[in-house]
Amino acid sequence: MSRRLGEFILIDKQADDTLAARMIERGSHRSTNTQWQHLDVNKASRSALKHQRPMCLWLTGLSGSGKSTIANLVERKLLGEGRHTYLLDGDNVRHGLNRDLGFTQGDRIENIRRVAEVARLMVDAGLVVLVSFISPFDAERRLARELMEPGEFIEIFVDASLEECERRDPKGLYVRARKGLIKNFTGIDSAYERPQVPELVLDTMSHDAEACAEMVCRLVRSLAEREAITAATRSTAS
Repeated sequence: MSRRLGEFILIDKQADDTLAARMIERGSHRSTNTQWQHLDVNKASRSALKHQRPMCLWLTGLSGSGKSTIANLVERKLLGEGRHTYLLDGDNVRHGLNRDLGFTQGDRIENIRRVAEVARLMVDAGLVVLVSFISPFDAERRLARELMEPGEFIEIFVDASLEECERRDPKGLYVRARKGLIKNFTGIDSAYERPQVPELVLDTMSHDAEACAEMVCRLVRSLAEREAITAATRSTAS
């Protein structure tokens, strides 16, 4: 996939399902006189300075599943281990970068597209970036993964049933959605497509937030150790 080009997602409004995701070969109103600028400082040098493997921990799940709580705990734990992190939270980003977007299908897709691009830049900066977004469509998450290098995008499914999320309803959103006061609400009148093969599943109906956060941190440590072993093996071989 060329990062210079755009993508689009085709959605069946009646079935409320994602049908396809494609790349646009030629877009209108786009500059044609730009090219990628070579920079001497790269991701490898930035991550080496931080002594860590950069990655994107992408937490997806229904509203009320526990994404933000877990992401916040994970960042605190990783910070305590000396890792350089940043957390992109769905609500927080809509106060700034995505303040111009609503909750139509198109706006929600653009919401994730922008966040995925920001996450890619943060990974390029050598950070461990946590993304806590409902991100309901598989095609969106797949496009986010394709922006990263292999092994950098870690999809984490924060799993809780719709019934449990409605019972929790920490922001009172499900009540409003059931009354018709919120349109296109995921789980009510807009679909959520469960991840097919996530790197990690967190069952928040069986485990509390602290336990789930520790599972994520263990995965991060394991990936870092694996990377260190691979690097040592390359060094020995050369």
